Amino acid sequence: MTKMQIPFIKMHGLGNDYVYIDCFQAETAELLAKIDLPELARRVSDRHTGIGADGLVLIVPSMVADARMRMFNADGSEAQMCGNAIRCVGKYLYESGLKAQTHLVIETLAGNRTLELQVKSGVVEQVTVDMGQPRIAQDQLTMNGKTMSFVSVNMGNPHAIFFRDTMPDTNEVATIGKQIEKNPHFPEGTNVEFVCVRNEKEVDMRVWERGTGETMACGTGACATGVAAMELGKTEREVTVHLLGGDLHIRWDKQNNVYMTGTATEVFRGTYNWEK
Repeated sequence: MTKMQIPFIKMHGLGNDYVYIDCFQAETAELLAKIDLPELARRVSDRHTGIGADGLVLIVPSMVADARMRMFNADGSEAQMCGNAIRCVGKYLYESGLKAQTHLVIETLAGNRTLELQVKSGVVEQVTVDMGQPRIAQDQLTMNGKTMSFVSVNMGNPHAIFFRDTMPDTNEVATIGKQIEKNPHFPEGTNVEFVCVRNEKEVDMRVWERGTGETMACGTGACATGVAAMELGKTEREVTVHLLGGDLHIRWDKQNNVYMTGTATEVFRGTYNWEK
């Protein structure tokens, strides 16, 4: 039996929590090279027998950016991008002393993303992320014999946004979200957002994340929701998205770039015992 001790950092963005591993440390990177990463993600994410998280994030050196982010969902699948996670990556890089500047570029499977850190007394209080340019389409799917209209927005990962007059409860989010995520209309699955518009500056959102389930917040989902609301003329070009875990500020500029601003929080650090 192989036994290893893996150092980790637990962080969250508005309750969207991940286990982070610093692969800038050579010894840690060598350990992970011997491990099945999807299996590690499933184990550490388990809220009963593991650390408990929405997934696993590796903070890795990059040849083309300040760092590279690899992100695995709780089911072990690797995702292209996570807006809440990337804010935490920026916070960790700065506060740990790995990077001294407040302007960072992070490599992801969805492309490079630029971060601007707002720092006070050495602590990163908020992070603004240039989330890139969205791809938008209005679409429909058939489920349980019913045709449902939605807005498809790709922010480096896929989102299906459903506008509603009332917000579904937890059971409905889980039931409908799971069905939509795995609907044949989405061969690779999709993230699902349920949205109610408060006014031209605010919307409420709940999210069912592909490979994880309902989470407290979703950064790319908030961006996709903001873009969909703006595209349909439901809101202005800057909007506050209210999530279960808190608020994200989304701005879509005239150059077609989407900017997300929100907090990042470190919870604790520890060592995970891997046995195989």
